[in-house]
Amino acid sequence: MDTVISAEDLTKKFGDFTAVDRISFEVFQGEIFGFLGANGAGKTTAMKMLTGLLRPTSGQAQVAGFDVYRQPELIKQHIGYMSQRFSLYEDLTVRENIEFYGGIYGLTFKEIRRKIPQLLHELGLLEVERQLVKSLPLGWKQRLAFSIALIHEPRIVFLDEPTGGVDPITRRQFWETIYQSAAMGVTIFVTTHYMDEAEYCHRVSMMAQGKIAALGPPKQLKQAFQAQSMDEIFLSIARGAK
Repeated sequence: MDTVISAEDLTKKFGDFTAVDRISFEVFQGEIFGFLGANGAGKTTAMKMLTGLLRPTSGQAQVAGFDVYRQPELIKQHIGYMSQRFSLYEDLTVRENIEFYGGIYGLTFKEIRRKIPQLLHELGLLEVERQLVKSLPLGWKQRLAFSIALIHEPRIVFLDEPTGGVDPITRRQFWETIYQSAAMGVTIFVTTHYMDEAEYCHRVSMMAQGKIAALGPPKQLKQAFQAQSMDEIFLSIARGAK
C-alpha cells in the first residue's frame, strides 16, 4: 500500500510545554485512520502540523508526498478538510458554498461549473441549490460539507470531529459515505470523541500526554488491552495519563 502520511519523531513545543512528543506513524492510501485522544492529549496540535497550519519544533513528516517544513502550501492544496465547527457558510446558498470552496481549493471557474451539477445530482440537492445552507437538515449539511472537501479530488481528507452533536442514525449514514470514499482510494484521517466510531476505522491511534499510547486495528487493540470495547481502552489510557 502507498504511504500518504508519514511522521517520525514529530514534536511540537510551546515554550517549556511539549504538546506533541515524538510521535511516529504511517497512514496508507484508502485507509480510514482514527486519531483519538482526550482534550489536551495533543491530537489537534498534531493535526495542525500535518495540514500545514503549524510548523513542527522537530521531527519529520510528509503528507501527500510533501514536506511539512518546506511545502505546507502544497499540502493545503492536495488535502481536503472538514470540521464540525466550521465547514459551510450558512448564509450562502448550497450552490454559492460549492462555488466558494471550489475557488479556495484552486479549481478554475470552468471546472467549478462542470462539477456543480454532478455534485448536486449525487447529493440529491438539485432542487434546493438556491436555498440557504442554514435551511437544510443537519444530515444534508454534513454530506454537502464532505463532498465539498472532495471537490478538488484530494488524496487525503482530514475530518475534525465531523459528527459532533449529530444523532446516531445520521452519524451512521455519514460513515457510509466515508466508506464509499475510502473504497475509491481516498485516505480518511478522522478525529472523533465517539468511541463507537473508532470501531469503524481500519486502524486507530490513541494519544495521551502528547504521545501515542496505542496504535493498531480496533480488534487487535481490544485483544491487547483485554477490553470489550474501544471505550474501555480509551478510559484505561486516560486514567493512566492522569
